Parts: sequence; C-alpha cells; structure tokens
Amino acid sequence: MILLSHATGNENVRQTALAFWEAGLLQEFWTCINWDPESAIARLLPRRIRAQLQRRSFPPTLRPITRVVPLREMARLLAGRLSPSQFSGHETGLLSIDAVLRELDRRVAARLRRGAGCEMVYAYEDGALETFRAAKERDLRRVYDLPIGYWRAAEAMYSEEREREPEWAATLTGFNDSEAKLARKEEEMELAEHIVVASSFTKRTLAAAPSDRAITVARYGSPPVVTDDLPVRTGRLRVLFAGSLGQRKGLSYLLTAVASLGRKVELTLSGRKVVDDCAPLEQAVRTHHWIPSLSRDDLLRVMQQHDVLVLPSLFEGFGLVILEAMSQGVVVVTTANTAGPDVIEDGLEGFIVPIRSPAAIAEKLDLLASNPELTHEMRLAARCKAGRCNWEDYRATLVRMATEMIVETKKIVHATAL
Repeated sequence: MILLSHATGNENVRQTALAFWEAGLLQEFWTCINWDPESAIARLLPRRIRAQLQRRSFPPTLRPITRVVPLREMARLLAGRLSPSQFSGHETGLLSIDAVLRELDRRVAARLRRGAGCEMVYAYEDGALETFRAAKERDLRRVYDLPIGYWRAAEAMYSEEREREPEWAATLTGFNDSEAKLARKEEEMELAEHIVVASSFTKRTLAAAPSDRAITVARYGSPPVVTDDLPVRTGRLRVLFAGSLGQRKGLSYLLTAVASLGRKVELTLSGRKVVDDCAPLEQAVRTHHWIPSLSRDDLLRVMQQHDVLVLPSLFEGFGLVILEAMSQGVVVVTTANTAGPDVIEDGLEGFIVPIRSPAAIAEKLDLLASNPELTHEMRLAARCKAGRCNWEDYRATLVRMATEMIVETKKIVHATAL
C-alpha cells in the first residue's frame, strides 16, 4: 500500500493517484486542498476564483482516502489574489510555496512516524525530505518524482543563459534558490530508492547527479480531442506560446523569430509573467496578444484557434502543453530539451529545433506560413499521434514500477525470515 503526497496537485498527480487507487495500492493521498466543485459555497464564489480552485479538485473516488492540510495554502492563494504580500517572499515567506511544501512534508512525516501502515511513499521534488527521512526510519520504500531536470544541470544552463541574454536574466528564477534549498534537493534524491521522470531529457540530466538510483520514464498522456472540426485555414499563421513567460522557456528566441517574419505570423502569449521587472518581457506583452491566465479547458479552446504551438524551452521536464496542443490539431515546434523527441517525429507532427536558435524557429514558421496544405497535413498528424499518447499507459507504467518494488520487498522480508 502506498502513501502519496503532493501539495498542489496537477494532471499528472491526479493520474498518479488514480493509477494507484485503481490498482488497489493507494492507502492515503495527502495534499493541501481538495476542492468540491459541487459544494454550496462553490456556487457563491466569483467565476475566476472557482476556476482557480477547480484546479485543486480531485476525483470523488479519492475523497475517502484524501487528507488535506489547507490553511497555509488557502492563505497563500488569497494573498496572491489580493496583492503581492510581504509574507510570500521566495523560500522564507510564511506564505511562500516553499513554506507550503515544507508544512505538508512535515505533516506526512508525522503521520508515518505514528504508523501509517503503508509499504511505500511516493513524493515529489521539494516536498519529500521529511517524508523520506521518516520512511527510511520505518524501512518503507521511497519513490521520488522529479517533474523537471536535475537542478545542477539546470544551474549550468541558466548560468550560460545569463551571459547570452542578460536582459532576460531576471526571469531565470531558479538562480534564486538558496544553498539550503539545494541541499534539501540533494538529500531528497539521496534518500530516494527509485526516481520517476516524464521524459528522456529529464533522465539525461540525471547523468550529472551523484545518485545511481533506478529510473523509470513514465510519459504523460494527452487530453481528449474537444472537437473533430479541423478546417483548412487561410491568412496569417497563428502562433501560440503557452507557459510561464520567462527565459527558461526560451521566450526571447521565439520573439526574435516572430519579429523576423513580419506580418506572416501573429503571436499569442498565454501564461503569467515570471517577474514584473524585465523590460523586454514587458515590451512583448504589450506588442503581442497576451492572455495572463486560463483554465485548462479554456487553454484547449484557445489552442483550437491556432495553427502552431512554439515551445523553445531550454530546460523542461516534459512540457505537457505539447500533447495538449497536438490533441487539438496544432503543429508543435519545440526543442530536444523537452519531451518533444519522445512524442514527435520531426517533420511529421511537428519540428524539433536546436535550443537558442531564432533562425531555426523562423525557418519552420516560414515553411508553415507559406504552405497551408502542409500545415493542415501536419495538424491532422499531430492530432492522430496525440490520440496514441494516453494516460492509461502512464498509469500502467507507474503501477508496474510500484508493484515490482513491493514484490521485491516481500521477497526480501521472506528471505530474511527464513
């Protein structure tokens, strides 16, 4: 039986919880908020707040085994809605996401020390340290989910990028992590017995890690197609960027590429600004159509209105927007530092371009803008490929991994008893 914890929850966490629950392996799921969209209070809240809380909703089947630690996270969300708060400072603020993660981690560790009766814990980067310490004390199996590449590999990439694009350096927020936080990451990985990643790129970054733990690659899945309608479009090529607006996503290189193409393309930026003090980013959101925030369903609808998604990331864990866009019949241009090579055949459903190459991005966009028939064929291929990338395979991979670890434990215990 497994105890799973994650502070905020997202689609892959929901799928992980469902995977273990469906297999009869999930004993407890710990999170901060488990919102019930059918509750009486839900109908009284403004639409925007309801949409945000909807992201913290988990399947009703999980409610009996879900444990919540809500107060600090609710306060953090409220503070963020009202105004920037002095309590939300990076890492040290009482209402920072780091404080939320540490509190949940401590509560889960306390639960384990009281005797949770589980055989395995499954936790995520930055929220696993105390959980793993307590689990090791009780000889429980420990699985570490790493949603983005190894931090030392990221630090090397960001250091190079600060030199290349100094005007964008403020958006590389990974440089803000303290030595204490980085030490936590290292100890989490050291305590882990098995590491789960979502892409071959993330796995490659672990070559720089001192840990030699076994690694499972569990590829994320695609959402269902919203509509079968996929008309041939005319006019300017409609290009979408979806994700946090910062240089980790290679945003400056996309902006340079789009500028070089003039009126051949029109660009939409969907996502929150990483910082408010980056001059070229402020210029970008004034120049192009900017949508600061969207629910997942609304984002899928926006994707349907575009021809191409460009995600020129320098450092990514997976890039779920790749599959989301493909599922809606959108061609994807991305880099090898995402899950792109895992789900895209270059030139068929999209294009894999080098990192830091506005010229390569512009070349592919120009090709698509000049060939509407090719664009339509690739959109059809993208939607077809996304249909074969399903969450069922993701869940099956996790269940297989967990079952093998639990069976291995039972064999060891049996052999010891003999």
